[in-house]
Amino acid sequence: MSAATPAAASPFAAGPTAAKPAAATPWLLAMLVALASFMEVLDTTIANVALPYIAGGMGVSEDEASWVVTTYLVANAISLTASSFLAQRFGRKTFFLLCLGIFTVSSVLCGFSWNLQALIAFRILQGFGGGGMVPLAQSILADAFPPVKRGQAFALFGVAVVVAPVVGPTLGGWLSDNLSWHWCFLINGPVGMLTVAAIAVVLKESAAMEARRKEQVRQGLSFDLIGFLLVATFLGALEVLLDRGVEDDWFGSTFIVRVAVVCVVAFALMIPWEITRKNPAVDLRLVATRQFGACFLVMLATGLILLATTQALPQIVQTEFGYSATLAGLVLSPGGVVTFVMMLVVGRLIGKVQPRTLIVAGAAIVALSMYDLTNIYADVDFWFFAQSRMVLGIGLPLLFLSITTASYSGLPPGKTDQASALMNMARNVGGSIGVSLVSNVLANREQFHQNRLIEQVIPSSTAYQSTLQQVTDYFASQGSSLGKANLQAIAWIGQQLQTQVAMLAYMDVFWVLMLVALAGIPLALSLRKVALGGPAHVGH
Repeated sequence: MSAATPAAASPFAAGPTAAKPAAATPWLLAMLVALASFMEVLDTTIANVALPYIAGGMGVSEDEASWVVTTYLVANAISLTASSFLAQRFGRKTFFLLCLGIFTVSSVLCGFSWNLQALIAFRILQGFGGGGMVPLAQSILADAFPPVKRGQAFALFGVAVVVAPVVGPTLGGWLSDNLSWHWCFLINGPVGMLTVAAIAVVLKESAAMEARRKEQVRQGLSFDLIGFLLVATFLGALEVLLDRGVEDDWFGSTFIVRVAVVCVVAFALMIPWEITRKNPAVDLRLVATRQFGACFLVMLATGLILLATTQALPQIVQTEFGYSATLAGLVLSPGGVVTFVMMLVVGRLIGKVQPRTLIVAGAAIVALSMYDLTNIYADVDFWFFAQSRMVLGIGLPLLFLSITTASYSGLPPGKTDQASALMNMARNVGGSIGVSLVSNVLANREQFHQNRLIEQVIPSSTAYQSTLQQVTDYFASQGSSLGKANLQAIAWIGQQLQTQVAMLAYMDVFWVLMLVALAGIPLALSLRKVALGGPAHVGH
């Protein structure tokens, strides 16, 4: 999500020959690849506010429906690890069109899904297709524009990527309220087909790039298949573990124990295998360095908070405050406007202020936003949530752009593609963990608070009897018989108890997210200073 420039700093950068324009109409190409990337990023959040509709339409719980969000993110992260090799093997144009085609077809299939299992399967396919689009779009733009114009091209691209997560819940809410949740996915069909056709005509591979690709293939371009499978197994098992843990009673379930064993074994095998490969699927040696490793962890936390809040806010206003899906999406919109403005501001600050200083400021502001949400209560209005999101919109650009700039500091040019893939993976995996974290904390803390509050609701207590009498009198004054009024009063007390339980559980969620944000501060302070004055890098 950043601003950026040299081909060397872009994934799949091709060296000096990459500066040669790859299309006769570079600005049209920039708009097309930005639109394709917009669709891909949009689908990380468009389903969030539609989850109640999906759950109701398919007869499943909202916890189960949340797999629609998390499986997409995990599939997206897994495919990122193979995107560099596939782009080199088949060519950028071919691979980009293949990714966009798979994404478009699977989007339509998602819209026609007949049950949750089918929807999740098509979302996984959609995630695989979308995974290579955003990093590859960056390198296509680096080729299409000369160095002096790349900043403007990446600004257009960056705006599309920043706006998409905000538009997603609003658009998804409107479509769900006025049409059906199916249109959250079907809308990608016509847009995707037109974009595929347009990019196929406009995008041209340079002769130098094509010659170099063929030479690499002739010399035996190799893919770390075992490493890729270990990474995919680890990430997939981790996601199942996080999502099914609460539902299946964690390690009281044989299934969860088996998944945990697979996750641990895949992780244990992945580390020695990847650090000893010459061309690993994931270069874990980068993560082991102080500079890049700290950036990786902060990006993981940033993705976690972004997706966790994008999941939690629409969920709480719909379930506890009765907002429509459209209004739930609009809660996030003011924050999106602030994020857009802050992207421009931070883009200027990047060349003048040390990234670690900006990261500390961003983490503190994000933590403040989360702390504000711990003051939630049953009578807060629309602007309470919107203003909190606006504060978050100030902090997130400080994190995203600064992390990307700091992470590239000191990297050899040949490692930039791996760095981009790892940063994108950190954001996606962090987002997936964030969505699962919300579900897990809510489930556990609701149970905890319900047990504690029920202990206080003793029918024989004076306070309970006094409240019951007052509420019974109220319903009786509204025309109910004494017996019916008494039942209504008991039901009302129970409803108030459940509302209080939910509020306390959501407060706990935001306390946890605040601590995650604060954890980024010491990590940022461990970063070394970087040379200022250069252009920022674009990261998604």
